[in-house]
Amino acid sequence: MDFDQLVTFLEVAKLGSFSRAGQKVFRSQSAVSAQIRQLEQEYGDRLLDRSGKDVTLTPAGRVLFAYAERLLQMRDESLLAVADQGTSPRGTLVIGANEATCLYVLPDVFAKYCHLYPGVQISIYRNFSYKIVEKLENGTIDVGIVTLPVKSSSLKTHAIFRDQLMLMVNPRSPLAKLKAVRMKDIAEQPLIFPRTGFTRQLLDKHFRPYRSQLQITMELTSVGMIKCFVAAGLGVSLISASFARNEVRAGEVKLIPIADLELWRELGLVYRRDRTLPRSSTAFITLVRQRAAENPELEIPDTK
Repeated sequence: MDFDQLVTFLEVAKLGSFSRAGQKVFRSQSAVSAQIRQLEQEYGDRLLDRSGKDVTLTPAGRVLFAYAERLLQMRDESLLAVADQGTSPRGTLVIGANEATCLYVLPDVFAKYCHLYPGVQISIYRNFSYKIVEKLENGTIDVGIVTLPVKSSSLKTHAIFRDQLMLMVNPRSPLAKLKAVRMKDIAEQPLIFPRTGFTRQLLDKHFRPYRSQLQITMELTSVGMIKCFVAAGLGVSLISASFARNEVRAGEVKLIPIADLELWRELGLVYRRDRTLPRSSTAFITLVRQRAAENPELEIPDTK
């Protein structure tokens, strides 16, 4: 058995045809048939059913299909790992993060990373944390930054960032004069909530005792939209402090601590325990962990 045989086998199984698979791997139909026969002889079982209009996998073929994909993935990883030795990181960094993390936490990190490793292209998979975990588990992406905790035995997690949720109000709001505000008082205000996500789950949980008096005037999908509407005086919201840092500095909104409850959002750097990562990914992991140790808010100094 060799890798070419596995590649041909996978293409025949995916395309359901010896001739179409031959076109894909640049071999004649007879050569494809010969490779499949060699595989079947080695495994001692029939791998493909040729009796119908389309070629289909036999039970033995379905078992081999899963192993063949893993073997080829490991081959690619090994080639990349060996090629990476003793060289500066290059290629592509494939990372997963949600929209807010991309916008408000990672830009300075990426700026530092690109300054250090200009030969690496960054590709971002933007989605909710649970979707990123799925992609990490199936090997589609290399590294993720997700909301903790993560329940997956196959993933390695490093806590890198802790951010407190605070009340965000328009500076002209009567609440803006307070040094702290109670949950009971927040519940009496017109509320602008995120439609989904970790923050929404926290809000639903902790506002449950005040459900009868809640005035949820808007449910929005974007943190940027929530900030704009709060700045316009259309309601109040709870937000991770780092997300509104620029608006606070500009005087557009004000953040107020919650007197009777501390709410935190914690981010973790996540990757597969059993996977050999490319140097582009290991360099990113090292950089983020170093910066997180030096500064828990991930504020990267100017690289100039």
